[in-house]
Amino acid sequence: MNFSAFVGTLPNILIGIVSIFVITLVIVLCIAALNKLTAPRKKDNDEEIK
Repeated sequence: MNFSAFVGTLPNILIGIVSIFVITLVIVLCIAALNKLTAPRKKDNDEEIK
């Protein structure tokens, strides 16, 4: 009984792990994209200040 219950919860656990992994991937990609977008602007601002 316990084993079959554990097997029944496996798909939910896998879905949870996958969803967490996807969410973290999206957040990391968004941060990387923002850094790429803001980095050139920061360089331009530094040059303008000089």
